[in-house]
Amino acid sequence: MKRRVVVTGLGAVTPIGNTVDEFWAGIKEGKVGIGPITKFDAAEYKVKIAGEVKGFVAKERMDFKSARRMEPFSQYAVAAAKEAFEDAGLDMEKEDAFRAGVIVGSGIGSLQVVETNYTKIVEKGPSRVNPLMVPLMISNMAAGNISIQLGLKGKCTNVVTACASGTNCIGDALRAIQYNDADIMVAGGAESCICPTGVAGFTGLTALTTSEDPMRASIPFDKERSGFVLGEGAGIVVLEELEHAKARGAHIYAELVGYGATGDAYHITSPAEDGSGAGMAMKFAMQEAGIEPSQLDYINAHGTSTHHNDLFETRAIKFAMGDAAKDVVINSTKSMIGHLLGAAGGVEFVTCVKSIVDGFIHQTVGTTEADEECDLNYAIGAPVEKEIRYAMSNSLGFGGHNATLLVKKYEA
Repeated sequence: MKRRVVVTGLGAVTPIGNTVDEFWAGIKEGKVGIGPITKFDAAEYKVKIAGEVKGFVAKERMDFKSARRMEPFSQYAVAAAKEAFEDAGLDMEKEDAFRAGVIVGSGIGSLQVVETNYTKIVEKGPSRVNPLMVPLMISNMAAGNISIQLGLKGKCTNVVTACASGTNCIGDALRAIQYNDADIMVAGGAESCICPTGVAGFTGLTALTTSEDPMRASIPFDKERSGFVLGEGAGIVVLEELEHAKARGAHIYAELVGYGATGDAYHITSPAEDGSGAGMAMKFAMQEAGIEPSQLDYINAHGTSTHHNDLFETRAIKFAMGDAAKDVVINSTKSMIGHLLGAAGGVEFVTCVKSIVDGFIHQTVGTTEADEECDLNYAIGAPVEKEIRYAMSNSLGFGGHNATLLVKKYEA
């Protein structure tokens, strides 16, 4: 028998707020956190804007010594994890540390530390490389640092599936609790690669928009969309076995009832054109939840603002839902914060949970006229207020990785 799993804690660091409360206030007001790149001089780059985290001071969210031994992606992860853990009201002195684990991913890790140390090698020789270069760089260190900071001794892994990383991490954490590997899991994603290598690399793929208008740069499903906006941050949640949460009197936000994951086996950057890969991930999530497409109220789409993603994800939703696709409300949080890569699924899952709690579906900000082939309800022009019983979050990653989470309003 699979055990029931609930969400008891939320944490976020984003371009529109460095806590969940700040982030959600920004969501409700339709705030756009996209603007000129400040992390390096982008004068010679085709791409001039990004969704940067603002005003984040690591030593205010963790001790100074620990912060110095982390790159920004790990700092964001630890800050969001601490927020989620405190929100959940957990006290590790009352818990079995080996029954509490971490699955937090990053699609890339730190490109910045590679840039800095390669420059040192070229200019000053290999002996000048930072001794901590490797542990600063590697993507599993977000999970490792969270485990150390919070004292979690259970399963500690990271899933790296490009832009699906955060969603796959939450899905794998769900499975760990369902099948009794753990009672508590801290899960999600973190990313920070707004740097010369990151921007140049994605620009070379022609994946990024060259628009310099923050309000018309990340415009998912719009007929004038021209690429995604690079973002950064972290989205982390605490998942808990239902009876364990009830026994300690935890506040329960929602119940995680479905997870689907597939591979397109098609192309290294483009989703399958017929939407079948992502569509099957959605079907698998609904099957596990035991619901029909007509019961789904809301989809937080991957919605990157690239031509291929938005068109093929629309086809995927139709593939999975049939006639019910026309009735579900869809939006893209990337319209406000850009694409957080490995962190996107974590932040968007937090959005789904908060949407259920408040009965509020934010509009796809900046999008004004949907593409003719993107013909579903993308919450254009205004937010939607309605009761949400079932919400779905989609993530699609380079390499053909598809991941879907299905979360339900909690009913005792």
